[in-house]
Amino acid sequence: MNNNAHHGHGGARAGGLSVSESGYTLELDATILGAGRRTITFRVTGPDGQPVTEFVPEHDKELHFIAVRRDTSGFQHVHPVRDEKGVWTTELTLTPGDWRFFTDIHPAAHTGTLTLGADVAVAGAYDPRPLPEATRTSRIGTYAVTLDGELRAGEASDLTLAVSRDGRPVTDLEPYLAAYGHLVALRVGDLGYLHVHPEGAPGDGTTAAGPEISFMAVAPSAGAYRLYLDFQHEGTVRTAEFTVHASPAATPASGTTEHSSHHGHRSHR
Repeated sequence: MNNNAHHGHGGARAGGLSVSESGYTLELDATILGAGRRTITFRVTGPDGQPVTEFVPEHDKELHFIAVRRDTSGFQHVHPVRDEKGVWTTELTLTPGDWRFFTDIHPAAHTGTLTLGADVAVAGAYDPRPLPEATRTSRIGTYAVTLDGELRAGEASDLTLAVSRDGRPVTDLEPYLAAYGHLVALRVGDLGYLHVHPEGAPGDGTTAAGPEISFMAVAPSAGAYRLYLDFQHEGTVRTAEFTVHASPAATPASGTTEHSSHHGHRSHR
């Protein structure tokens, strides 16, 4: 798991709300784009104003790039390629509307991971979609993913997602970026970003290859969130989407001093 607090594990705040943090800035070559399949180029500049070329890999990649429309549709999690000058290139499929792009990085000269975000406008007639209703099951073709657990504000909680196909549990999930699944949570309203990873790892001797993938997550506030689970099976990465509502943090009993950030932790297999 990523242990950086502002990705949600410490519950302090959501990430990705700023284009610049700790001297590092996401610089997109274009912030107005056409609809369709588009090539995106950008760089991450450091405190000296120069493009960063040294990163600590996180889950097999130097940089994770997330794109989502402001109405929470169109989610894409891709992995750009960097040249020797620090210019990153990737491709996205874009529909008209307002988008948010995120970079999840760990610059080698920085003490931890950062999530930077920037707004992008895609030209064309914008037909915003309503927020999908809260659901416990997401269907992707012949696959179904069910969600168990509750997201809570300021408290660590377990989320377990179980993958099935044609009604049968999938027990041969394939490692994808050093994990059996990747979960991104976005807060509805400002797209505050949480990037969490599952408990355990492929090949650790205890983590099964499905059907269940367990995560520890902390919501920075109560309210609606969108969850996006990427998992790989039979060579294809699929994304399951959920709408959930984080409950308010529990109010400590009078006279107690326990901090809510410690609630919900328990040992895992």
